[in-house]
Amino acid sequence: MRPSDTGKPPYVARIEKIEADARNNVKVRVRWYYRPEESIGGRRQFHGAKELFLSDHYDVQSAHTIEGKCIVHSFKNYTKLENVGAEDYYCRFEYKAATGAFIPDRVAVYCKCEMPYNPDDLMVQCEGCKDWYHPACVGMTIEEAKKLEHFVCAECSDDEVKRAENGFSLSPAAEVKVIVLASKI
Repeated sequence: MRPSDTGKPPYVARIEKIEADARNNVKVRVRWYYRPEESIGGRRQFHGAKELFLSDHYDVQSAHTIEGKCIVHSFKNYTKLENVGAEDYYCRFEYKAATGAFIPDRVAVYCKCEMPYNPDDLMVQCEGCKDWYHPACVGMTIEEAKKLEHFVCAECSDDEVKRAENGFSLSPAAEVKVIVLASKI
């Protein structure tokens, strides 16, 4: 949807209903998507460049403000795209505009930095614990990470040494780490 300020990117909305009045003025009822910077708390490090939040904010707009079509994928489907086009976005949260609350209000975290997954950032998976790591967090460059055929994190490497020394298996921790998305910072 065309913003009133031409310096801003287009707004994204889901069209819920299209109606024409007696004078053939076409109106669309929309449910707005918010960009992270438009939400209470703003953009965070783990928000991707193409991330949107489906809000509970509805509105009626003139159909003339529609600039084009885009596709808002589920987070899971977006991460499986081979080529991300200009029209591709993703949504993993619903957003309550009045309170700044998110649904879900928690999201899994990865790496030593304990950040949620950002599909814009390369991560490598440990063959031992199956956790995902940012190359910089494990002391390697993105170029080095792209060349990897196998990766074992430092903790799993240490466990291998302990198993070899003690002659028994260690079981990986079965806990899932999450971050709580606070409504206000």
